[in-house]
Amino acid sequence: MLSKKLENALNEQINAEFWSAYLYLSMSADFAVKGQPGFANWMHIQFREEQDHAMKLFNYLISRGGRPELKPIAEVNTQWESPLKAFEDTLAHEMKVTALINDLYSLATEEKDYATQSMLKWFVDEQVEEEAAAQGIIDALRMIKDNGFGIYTLDKELGTRVYTPIAAE
Repeated sequence: MLSKKLENALNEQINAEFWSAYLYLSMSADFAVKGQPGFANWMHIQFREEQDHAMKLFNYLISRGGRPELKPIAEVNTQWESPLKAFEDTLAHEMKVTALINDLYSLATEEKDYATQSMLKWFVDEQVEEEAAAQGIIDALRMIKDNGFGIYTLDKELGTRVYTPIAAE
């Protein structure tokens, strides 16, 4: 059974993950409208992954006797001035999520909730991947600058990304 403090914190994270999904769906829409289907695809997959993250926490909360409490999703930006700006925002957001996950892990440690620590370890590892992926695209975009062919080529590359569902148990 979860402590009430940990249950509340997990609920906050569930809502943060759904907000993340909403953010990435908005970014996907912005890229699609601008005729960059590869960038749109990459962000759409991020959207789906964030939904998976929320559901993994949601299902875990229920399995430990907790009650999910979904809250309204706050407004997100709908336009970005460039792919670079969108990915800089992505990295900044993922760094914020990493801090949230680390705080959750610390709380689970304080509460001596070893099951929650074990479950959160997956999220700790996932955040390392999320930040590295965003940073890699930022590095490529900085190298490309305003080179249209470079942007076109990266767009094609990002269009090959395929969604792989996670176990949301």
